[in-house]
Amino acid sequence: MILRLLSYNIEYGGVGREAALASVILSASPDLVVLQEATRPEVVKHLADACGMKHWGGHLGESLGFLSRVDIAHSEWHALMLARRRFLELTLTREGIRIFGVHLSAIHSNVFEARRVLEVRALLRAISPFHDQFHFLAGDFNTMAEGAAFDPKRLPPRLQALYWMGGGRIRRRALALMLAVGYTDGYRALHSDEGYTFPTWDPQVRLDYLFMPAKSVAAVKRCEVLRNAPGAREASDHFPLLAEIELP
Repeated sequence: MILRLLSYNIEYGGVGREAALASVILSASPDLVVLQEATRPEVVKHLADACGMKHWGGHLGESLGFLSRVDIAHSEWHALMLARRRFLELTLTREGIRIFGVHLSAIHSNVFEARRVLEVRALLRAISPFHDQFHFLAGDFNTMAEGAAFDPKRLPPRLQALYWMGGGRIRRRALALMLAVGYTDGYRALHSDEGYTFPTWDPQVRLDYLFMPAKSVAAVKRCEVLRNAPGAREASDHFPLLAEIELP
């Protein structure tokens, strides 16, 4: 079975953009959607209905939510020490396969990168019991990979100020932690281009990722940024990331 997994930051709850968001999601024909900034459960329910998803989950003020046409055996939101947002654990009925939804702290500065490092360390501790099992992490990690092209002159003025206050160089350590413990960047495993996902009106950074244990990377048959999905530029400030995963 191939699982079509979509990760999508819908920006500030998605209120008023439900039709555009549904159009983008429908164009991807996903089996499972992990949402970020899905802070309005009525919007999540609307998207589930509009996209023909029989399962959905979301809570008021909670960033992570989901839509699913495949059966979900268990869904749970977990708090992380020092993290602003909880992460989402979804267990599929099929073979107990787990998908973890992630949304790390925002803002491109060394101060916030240090915070993201703490969040990733806490996340890795929390999911360590499943390290040898078939699982994936998807979401908005709000950071860049080492070596990714980056032009600070294209940042908004307030973020440019933070960049220069931090010494003119952003340390990129959060994702390095993922790689160091044996995870693989699903997009980078299949592509050499930058894979920009943000912002939709001037794509310049990749903030949205799919990670899996290195031994499972062969199961990822596709991992694409949906820049050409109808209405994607108007629906949100992030482009969605679509993966096709061959389940065992």
